[in-house]
Amino acid sequence: MNATYLLVLAGCLVATLPLELVFLARVYKRLPLALAAIAPVAVVFIGWDYLAAHAGWWHFDKDFVLGLMVGILPFEELLFFLVVPLCAILTLEGVRHFKPEWATGSRISTTESGARKGDRR
Repeated sequence: MNATYLLVLAGCLVATLPLELVFLARVYKRLPLALAAIAPVAVVFIGWDYLAAHAGWWHFDKDFVLGLMVGILPFEELLFFLVVPLCAILTLEGVRHFKPEWATGSRISTTESGARKGDRR
């Protein structure tokens, strides 16, 4: 039994916490919204993870996990599919704090003529 995997996940959360506190990413403030975005993808990848582990394509080294299992998956593996996307959203929102134009650059904008940018008329 070892907490290595759990400590790595905790490190990810600690490393991205300043994005919430200093740069006001507001991800934790809107946690239900973030979880609603994360949950459908997590369900798919947890299912994939379960099938791959069940088929023997990979395994989890007991020397790096606590030993608390949910089926054949370690608890930390389930946390992975929550923590990593949450940290990614925090990173995105942190970048948007410094580069707000990057967020608006993905929208379809119009030129003065009313044509969309990129249209060839």
